[in-house]
Formats: sequence, structure tokens, C-alpha cells
Amino acid sequence: MQTSSFDVLILGAGAAGLMCAIEAGKRRRRVGVLERADKPGKKILISGGGRCNFTNRHCFPENFISSNPHFSRSALAGYTPDEFIALVEKHRIPYHEKTLGQLFCDHSAHDILGMLERECRSAEVDIRLNTKIDEVHRAGDFMVSTNHGEFRAPVLVVATGGLSIPKIGASSFGYNLARQFGIAVREPWPALVPLIFNAADRSQYCDLAGVSAQVTASLDGQQFQEKMLVTHRGLSGPAILQISSYWSEPEKDSQPIRIDLAPGVEVTAPFRESKLPRTLNALRTELRKLLPQRLADRWLNEHAPASWTNQTLTALEKQIHTWEIFPAGTEGYEKAEVTAGGIDTNELSAKTLESRKVSGLFFIGEVVDVTGQLGGFNFQWAWASGAAAGRSV
Repeated sequence: MQTSSFDVLILGAGAAGLMCAIEAGKRRRRVGVLERADKPGKKILISGGGRCNFTNRHCFPENFISSNPHFSRSALAGYTPDEFIALVEKHRIPYHEKTLGQLFCDHSAHDILGMLERECRSAEVDIRLNTKIDEVHRAGDFMVSTNHGEFRAPVLVVATGGLSIPKIGASSFGYNLARQFGIAVREPWPALVPLIFNAADRSQYCDLAGVSAQVTASLDGQQFQEKMLVTHRGLSGPAILQISSYWSEPEKDSQPIRIDLAPGVEVTAPFRESKLPRTLNALRTELRKLLPQRLADRWLNEHAPASWTNQTLTALEKQIHTWEIFPAGTEGYEKAEVTAGGIDTNELSAKTLESRKVSGLFFIGEVVDVTGQLGGFNFQWAWASGAAAGRSV
């Protein structure tokens, strides 16, 4: 069986793996990237509705979920959004900023993938596609057996991603490899994922599928004021995807998500101040000013006051701002944008992403227990963690 030797072997040609390859290649390391799919960067191509939300101008450790909230600090400081933006501008890729610092390609996510592939070619990176890994072991160097022969290197970088979107090849390979080498893994869970209504809410609201509203979703001190979308099974939209990452932790599934249907507006104030008649029609008219008509009417069907005292109006006001949803679950990895949990950060160097137990073994990107909020943060973690490893291998 043919054996190919490299200075660095990277498993996975996604965002983190390609960035690591570029940085290592720039330092004249002989870099091989093994990818089981027929093309690199599949998740890059489907991200951001095909336009790739490639970073966020306002990127801080607070934008990430991890068992160690400080772990991402070093890598994020070492490779900033400005550095990736400079690379995008060097390749003359047109882009624009949406809300909250989110940057998207003007044309297509293919522009970002093409840029990374050109940088890899410039750094003489050898990318092997359609390469299925059968076994990894260490005999001095790391030995990787595949359907296209054996590969060996003193350094192995695992950039195989998480469990999200299995239809494009997601698998537990990275977690299994870590456990093989005695490295702890924090139990993964779907993040940035739509939520499923419980049976009672499903029967009450799912026929409103397609209705959206600007809300604030909150849980455990986290809150996000963005759009909520009713689906045929539950809730989605940016506000829900954001809060789902916090609810979806295994120990959180009995807690309600609170939704403020009228952020910053005191809906019942005109009634308490006798500026409007205390009638259901008047209340419906006021709520329709803030919510789509069908959602306002349906919500009032469930929560309209039995009487019109100041006390019941105060209670109604509270309900409007703290509508409690007890989800039955999430749409799972098939619909999750990312996977939370992963390689325990206590096992890795925050500066280089190298294993503390196994020298020469690195873990980067989504496979690590660092998960960004919605809005380009997960790509920035991929670039930053990839660069940190690529600059140190």
C-alpha cells in the first residue's frame, strides 16, 4: 500500500481545515488535507442562504457557548475579523453588512470557497478528495489508513466538524478519534436549531406557519431581540435559533423559553389610563399594531382577560412580555446549523489548540466545545482556531 508523507495532515476540508492548511502552508510546511466528500467546503456553500455570513465585525468571547467561556479568547485575539476581511478584500470579493455586524458575500458563498482554494494552491497544499479514513493510529508519526493508501505525518489536525446537517456528510468521527486517544468529549447537542411545539401549542399555533414577528426570546439571562417565525411544527427565525443553543443543553429541556411579543411597548397602558375603552376589540386593535393580525388574534383567544380590572390588565401585560413556551424538543441535527459541545476545552491549549495529552494532535473548528451565536461567529471561530493551529504546527 502506497504511503504519502507530510509535515502536517489535516482531516477535513471545511472552513477550519482550509484555514489551518493555508497558514501552515505559508510557513513552508508540507500540508496534506484529507476530505471524504467529492469537494471541499460543502457547509461553506450552503451557509447564509448561499451567500455565506463569513464573519461578524463585533466578535467577542461572550458570543460563544463553551464549558470554559474564556477558552476562545486567545485564538479570537490572534486572528480577528479584520484579518479575514482583509483577505476577502485582497481577493476583491464584494460583500455587504447586514444587521448587527454580520458580513455576507454580495454574490455567492462560492466566492469564499474559491478564495480559500486559491490560497491553498498558493501555499502548495495537497487536498485529497473522496478519501475515506479507515483507521488512525500512532507509531512515532500519525498513520492514517484510507481507501487511497496510507498517509503519515508527525502532526495531525482534526477539523472534521460536528453532527449538524448529516446529509452533507456530518459524522461523529472527530469525537470518536478523540476518545480513541483518551481525550474527553463534552456531550454534543444541536444548536442554532428550530424548536418543536408541545402538543397543546402545536394544535393552537401551527396553522399560522409562515407568520413572523419581531420579539425578544430569553432564557437563563440570555436574550435576543430578532425575528421569530412560526413553522408547521414549532418556532424558528433568528431569535429562536439563538435561544435554542442555550435551551438545547441536555439539562435545560424542562425550562420554558420566554418570548416578549411587544419589546419596549406597554400595550395595556392606554386602557389603564382610560384613553381607550376596555373592550376586547380595542385590545385586539392595539395588539394588531405590534403583531401580524393572525398571531395577535390567536394569542388573544388564549390570553384575553376574563375581566377588565387594573389587576387583570397588569397580569395581561406581563403575559405579553413573558409568553412561556415549553418546547417538546428541537428539529435535531438535520436542521441545526451547528453542533454545541464537543472536545473538552480542558484537554486543549487555548493558544494552539493542541492536545495537552497527545503531542502533535490538534482539534479545531466545530468539533471543539466552542459554539458561536448566530451571525458569522461560528465562521470566525473556524478561521481563528484554524489559524492558531496552522501558525503553531
